[in-house]
Amino acid sequence: MNSLEGKVALVAGATRGAGRGIAVELGAAGAVVYVTGRTTREQASEYGRPETIEETAELVNRAGGKGIPVRTDHLDPEQVRALMNRIEAEQGRLDVLVNDIWGGEHLIEWNMPVWEQSLEKGFRMLRLAIDTHLITNHFALPLLIRSGKGLVVEMTDGTAAYNDRNYRLSMFYDLAKTSVLRMAKSLAHELRPHGCTAVAVTPGWMRSEIMLDHYGVREENWRDALVKEPHFIISETPRFVGRAVAALAGDPEAGRWNGCSVSSGELAKVYGFCDVDGSRPDAWRYIEEVQEKGKPADAAGYR
Repeated sequence: MNSLEGKVALVAGATRGAGRGIAVELGAAGAVVYVTGRTTREQASEYGRPETIEETAELVNRAGGKGIPVRTDHLDPEQVRALMNRIEAEQGRLDVLVNDIWGGEHLIEWNMPVWEQSLEKGFRMLRLAIDTHLITNHFALPLLIRSGKGLVVEMTDGTAAYNDRNYRLSMFYDLAKTSVLRMAKSLAHELRPHGCTAVAVTPGWMRSEIMLDHYGVREENWRDALVKEPHFIISETPRFVGRAVAALAGDPEAGRWNGCSVSSGELAKVYGFCDVDGSRPDAWRYIEEVQEKGKPADAAGYR
């Protein structure tokens, strides 16, 4: 991958999961990475999770970059404005913006019709998934445009092609994730005259901290989860999608992806990177060709 030395990135929503993996890989490529989230060592978010933005920043530093944690609630315009003022004052530029803000796992009500779901939870999910991205783009893009050839990555779940064909088992979740896909397409239109690029990126079945806890395993023994869910064999680490974003950020021809929706597995084929175990999982192809067709779990040919 190309070096990101001298580049400045903001990973909004980098406390854990994909955001943490992306921040670390951008750091490994040499970038200065601002990592934001609501959970610090002094103050936890509604998640009540142990991961913090300070830990993410330290991982960025160990990877070779410079991690700067800034506690930010991206639903608060004034906090986001202050964040961008700080980045401008300290760095004078912004080259990469990754909108990974989410925070809705505990709000999802799967396989329930909308009239049986909680409106309070549903609207909160939409605010966390959509409003946060809009607010962050509003304040961050003027600085990114000034740097020239800036990159915006809108993180979501599922590619546009997959989500167009499939209902995501919850009205609010479906709206949340498809809205972010459309946001990237709209941003591509608005950023094109400024030489900047917007791309929607999805990981595959990601072994986030929350997912590992769900199956009662750790990264070191993740395969033990196959007893409960055999199709977990196609899963990937957060570092895999991190390498996908780092590859995009280091590509001088990244504009070819403007407005596209791509997965970590698809980008791995183009840029040649692998997950930390040396494999190259292609989760979305596997999900459609194996899992959803009721075939036995077998990742041969998919990783």
